[in-house]
Amino acid sequence: MNTVDVAVAVVVIGIGATAFMDAIAWLQWRLLKIPSLNYALVGRWIIGLSRGQFFHNTILQSPPQRHERAIGWLVHYGIGIYFVFLMLALMGADWYIAPNLLNPLVISLLSLSAPFFIMQPAFGFGVAASKVPSPWVARQRSLLAHLSFGIGIYCAGSVWSQLMP
Repeated sequence: MNTVDVAVAVVVIGIGATAFMDAIAWLQWRLLKIPSLNYALVGRWIIGLSRGQFFHNTILQSPPQRHERAIGWLVHYGIGIYFVFLMLALMGADWYIAPNLLNPLVISLLSLSAPFFIMQPAFGFGVAASKVPSPWVARQRSLLAHLSFGIGIYCAGSVWSQLMP
């Protein structure tokens, strides 16, 4: 297994896992009317970062920015790829050859640190969404999204392992 093979696997599995997470979010919205994160807000935050603004009073009050939706979606998939990279770096680059569910579930739970301690505070929502009207609902939605990402890593890794010679 060489570096290029691992890099390709990271990108493919990261995109697949993130798409799986998005499919679960879409099903939740269509079947249960549970809204998903608006990734335009992620783009708005990234654009604010480029201008030196890390924290927002609330990101909802910050004015919309040109291309924020596209930037938000690109960052969303980039973060998915990053967490797959992190999992393989921490738990073994050969994981995708014989995938197991434990490693993706562990990394998906660790990935909750990003929204709880970086994104939500930066968006003005508080640590672990403590400033939103229903913090435990927001936390449960984050947990479900990240667990679905972990299951997506496993599914994408399993498919990838079958496609690789």
